[in-house]
Amino acid sequence: MKDAATDPVTAPGTAPEAESAAEWRRLAGTAVLLDGFHALKHAVRFGARVPVAVTTDRRATLDLAAELAPDVRDTLDALLVEVPEATYRSFVPRPHPTGVAALAVRPSRGANLEALARTPRTAPVVVLDNPRNLGNAGAVIRLAAGFGATGVVTTGTLDPWHPTVVRAGAGLHFATAVERLTVAELPAGPVFALDPEGDDIRGLKLPDDAVLAFGSERSGLSPELRARGDHLVSLPMRPQVSSYNLATSVAMTLYHWSVTGNAAL
Repeated sequence: MKDAATDPVTAPGTAPEAESAAEWRRLAGTAVLLDGFHALKHAVRFGARVPVAVTTDRRATLDLAAELAPDVRDTLDALLVEVPEATYRSFVPRPHPTGVAALAVRPSRGANLEALARTPRTAPVVVLDNPRNLGNAGAVIRLAAGFGATGVVTTGTLDPWHPTVVRAGAGLHFATAVERLTVAELPAGPVFALDPEGDDIRGLKLPDDAVLAFGSERSGLSPELRARGDHLVSLPMRPQVSSYNLATSVAMTLYHWSVTGNAAL
């Protein structure tokens, strides 16, 4: 840690710290919380607008960036303000081991809807039908970003931009279009709905414009989504095993698309 007496730019009580605290409190109710170094790294990497970013140890954070994400190190250098541990803890509901947090501007709904509706698509849209688990939703968004999916849509009451979802997604909400829609509002394209009674996915080719729909962890596909489906698809699974975790099912399906479609990974 730097000596605060010799580093007036980030010393506790200086103007930058006070300005950051005021900006944080002004934006906290509407901005997206980026919880931890990796969430901030990914958000910056994929073009998020980040008005305020703080760390409890600026030097250590920049060293971490130089090691793990040199492409964003200079951007983080310009963004990060060092604050005392107590100030940082007042900003976040659950302190992250890296001692880093930031607030980002959420992408406009209009821009996300435009991205989801644009055709022809070069990658599927993932639909989570009435998901219940915030961590699972975040894991799916992280997977979808990794596979270059067009976007992730949720139906039902779960907010896909909830701080817990963003934390589980490691900030990769900014790498794909993430929105909550009704079944009637789903993007155009053939709907492949995952269901144990469906055709074995290994015998199918998933097109790039597919809408891949996954039921909730508890009750599976809703009647509305099932009625919207063009194809029921099942994943290979050993008899007497009840189900896969939601994120695992999405990963298996996107991998199958990546080797049968035209994925440019």
